[in-house]
Amino acid sequence: MPLDPALRPAELAVASQLPSDLPAPASDAQMEALVAELSSGAAAGLVLIRSGPELERLSRDFFSYSPVLTPLLQDRLAQLVVKASCSEQVRLVAGACARHGVPITLRGSGTGNYGQCVPLAGGVVLDLSGLNQVRQLDSLSGVLTAEAGCLLSDLEQQLAPYGRELRLTPSTRRSASLGGFIAGGSGGIGSVRWGFLRDPGHLLALEVVTVEPEPRLLQLDASASAPLNHAYGSNGILTAVTVATAAAVPWQQLVVDFSSWTAALAAIRSLPATALLLNGLCLLEAAVARQLPCPGGHGPDTCPAADGHRLLLLAAADALPVLEPLLAALGGRLVWQAPEQGSRGVPLRELCWNHTTLHMRAHDPGWTYLQMLLPQPEAPALDALKQRWGDDLLWHLEAVRQQGSQRLAALPLVRWRGRAALLELMEQARQLGAFLFNPHVLTVEDGGLGVIDTDQVAAKQAYDPAGLLNPGKLRGWTERPGASAPWPGSVA
Repeated sequence: MPLDPALRPAELAVASQLPSDLPAPASDAQMEALVAELSSGAAAGLVLIRSGPELERLSRDFFSYSPVLTPLLQDRLAQLVVKASCSEQVRLVAGACARHGVPITLRGSGTGNYGQCVPLAGGVVLDLSGLNQVRQLDSLSGVLTAEAGCLLSDLEQQLAPYGRELRLTPSTRRSASLGGFIAGGSGGIGSVRWGFLRDPGHLLALEVVTVEPEPRLLQLDASASAPLNHAYGSNGILTAVTVATAAAVPWQQLVVDFSSWTAALAAIRSLPATALLLNGLCLLEAAVARQLPCPGGHGPDTCPAADGHRLLLLAAADALPVLEPLLAALGGRLVWQAPEQGSRGVPLRELCWNHTTLHMRAHDPGWTYLQMLLPQPEAPALDALKQRWGDDLLWHLEAVRQQGSQRLAALPLVRWRGRAALLELMEQARQLGAFLFNPHVLTVEDGGLGVIDTDQVAAKQAYDPAGLLNPGKLRGWTERPGASAPWPGSVA
């Protein structure tokens, strides 16, 4: 299929350069004045990093997944990293940056894949990992309020004695932070049951620091919090997050092999329509499954290497008596199962979602990926794309819930053959009815729905009026009426 010359601007953004309207890096005078203020007695307890390997590490995330983003971002560094450990320290940093006109890029654990926490315009990277306290857990409702830097794995451990668990977690649960997941994530383990983070009912409240000469500490309800959900930290500094949790389930890990792709596809489509309680459902084409590690550690209890296409499940224990004969009837062969709690080796949840891409790239960094919601029925689009791209396209599917309906998302592995081939693949997928979430672009909009969210822009106007937060990542801000005014600290 030839490349359509009339590709939409959002799709052409895959080949774009850095935004042309970025503010200039802060001047030496600006930075010296900022450092002096943040080193004063009033700012005691802040950690400032001005150079060295730690500054470089804290200026990066996993953008190397994308061969498009890598050349754009690999040399982008903060001029200063500041580590805060409480909301009052965050207010001090926000106020100082606002007064001196220095951009701020927020960072949690840096597990994102799209450059969400990479500073495009230098300035300050504000590391929030020190904000790591649980503030409240309602024992009756399970509603949790925790600081933005809390690791998701730590939260799970603190929820366990109360019989609760997080509804949604990325495959990077062991290293991702709560604030980073809200600001840069969208779904993951649990999406087959609970949908996506932006679905109403997950994010219940936020504590936010504004970027103004005299910053405000705001408590936002669910409605006011929504525009800051999945905004890459571009329109407010999240210091605490309130989320709904779920009753804890002792999940069982199951690995099922299929000799037939058609049968495997039928299984991942049909299982969510049952009354079985599932928390993860992932299908890997055989060529992908063979390259992934096996869960279960070493010894007689380990999972065998893949023999065909592989289905990975997290299911409740009461589902097992029904699942085993059902999977056999669908053409699958149960090759391994073990409780998630106490399991050795690689957890099954670290073989799916973006960990699949991580494992494949560990074998061969020539692989990249895409993200899309597949049309229904899925088979015609999957077959057409496979016929065109062959072994340069390997299927990885995840069962999800989208606006109340069961759907299949795809995170296919794509052999990098250059930008033109990637654009052609994306255009063919779109013409076949897939909805793409492009992981090879810099902005919130172009990596998501492709349209400007006016509520996100309005939130930035309210909480970051000078546009200092994560500049270059919110396209709606630069395209708003009256956006031609120079940035603070830039050359007019």
